[in-house]
Amino acid sequence: MEIAKSQTLIREEWIPHLDTAAREAGTRIMEIHQQGAQAEFKNDGSPVTEADRAAEEVILSALNQMAPEIPVVSEENAESHHLDPPEIFFLVDPLDGTKEFLKPDGQGSFTVNIALIEKMEPVLGVIFAPALDRMFHGFKGGGSVEKSLGREGPIQVRQLPESGSRAVASRSHRNEETNRWLEAHQIRDTVSIGSSLKFCLVACGEADVYPRFGPTMEWDTAAGDAILRAAGGLTTNPDGSVFRYGKAVYRNSSFIAYGQPDRWEPKASV
Repeated sequence: MEIAKSQTLIREEWIPHLDTAAREAGTRIMEIHQQGAQAEFKNDGSPVTEADRAAEEVILSALNQMAPEIPVVSEENAESHHLDPPEIFFLVDPLDGTKEFLKPDGQGSFTVNIALIEKMEPVLGVIFAPALDRMFHGFKGGGSVEKSLGREGPIQVRQLPESGSRAVASRSHRNEETNRWLEAHQIRDTVSIGSSLKFCLVACGEADVYPRFGPTMEWDTAAGDAILRAAGGLTTNPDGSVFRYGKAVYRNSSFIAYGQPDRWEPKASV
């Protein structure tokens, strides 16, 4: 399968394989979760567990079989973080929300993230939240879908309700800058949740905007961003310019993920 041919049809053909890989990775994560995972700490101070490594092994094997010619940048493969961003590559976070995974509160807001980047744009994303049995995928030109317990079908962002907008924010990283943004936009209804599920809640119309001030990594956001864009939303820099991928060491700065980008200020430029 030639890279040059990776257009809408091929992305659609890949989706079932990626869904399967995400679910298999989720099964491994839950097996380890039930046994009681212990965290280690990487050089940057972030936690990592046996579940991260087991899920990554499943996903990398699947990607190698499906599209061996496409490079993969994965959170748990430190060597890949130093690759010069190619024109097309996969971004993988085998367990997004490790801190949520380690919490005994039963929230289950951790995910498996797989994304495809083409020319600095997220064009395909698959997210699976194994503890919640919520699966989302989307790709450019093909829309977004949720395949979850009790709900299966296309999803799209919603029109802003007259009663007021709902924001979704990080459970672990909400800061004063986020609070000021919410106050400036008169948003009082806020859902706090971990991992890339924040993008999915905007994509499926359960929320309207996700402001994030502070650093993240591209593998944290790419899959959710792709799903959101395919569902009719957009992620921008705070000044309204479109959020791109393949940045230095794959590090993000602040962003706003909108369900209805033309209804907010500053308006996103595309």
